[in-house]
Amino acid sequence: MGVTMRIDLRPLGVACGMLLAWAIPAAAEGCNRLTHDGQGYVVCEVSAAQEPALRLWQDGADGQPLRNFANVRATLGQGESLAFAMNAGMYHPDYRPVGLLVIDGAEVQPIVTGASKDNFGMLPNGVFCTGGAQPFQVIESRAFAAARPDCRLATQSGPMLVIDGGLHPRFLADSDSRYVRNGVGVSPDGQTAWFAISDRAVTFHEFGRLFRDGLGVRDALYFDGSISRLYAPGVNRADFGRSLGPIIGLVEGAG
Repeated sequence: MGVTMRIDLRPLGVACGMLLAWAIPAAAEGCNRLTHDGQGYVVCEVSAAQEPALRLWQDGADGQPLRNFANVRATLGQGESLAFAMNAGMYHPDYRPVGLLVIDGAEVQPIVTGASKDNFGMLPNGVFCTGGAQPFQVIESRAFAAARPDCRLATQSGPMLVIDGGLHPRFLADSDSRYVRNGVGVSPDGQTAWFAISDRAVTFHEFGRLFRDGLGVRDALYFDGSISRLYAPGVNRADFGRSLGPIIGLVEGAG
């Protein structure tokens, strides 16, 4: 699955911090470190008022996948900066999304509703949708395909971590399958989205409990594991590793 490296400037000292300043711009609000059930996470909160500043990236102006945070930052306009970003769904070897991708209301990739043996097809899977009937929604994929709700941004992945307040039925409390994992959950009123990534390898059950019990969400979606990466200067994170497919993030100074 490749190797992901994480940069944390806190233990490096002032001199090393200055040398790495090119990679970590001025700190941004919204991302915080927390511990739940003995596991460490970074959680980035986005409010309804910030939804228009949330962006989803796939290809650059040349039509080729952007693949990393540096290339995403290069697309920003004058006065804009990246508050945080993370990988946002599973992708094929050519970095194209496996499932639904909607950017600025335009469908880039259609929805996939069939089951498969990989994590994406561990039904129920789901779609993270913004800018529709509510600022943020996580909707089960087949329900989404039937209703076809409007979304400004949408990305499909799987499995769902939390479904109507319950953990995915295939998650095992005693599982030994552990990876660094990331995903997104929404508040019951759809007014807040939380993007989370584990500091170390965790099980699906542990990660789902973060959203259900730690953040109080009723619906949450898994983005990926092992390749999961975060760019969040506010907590001194600029992960690097293998190339990525879809990337989601919050832009400051937008508009």
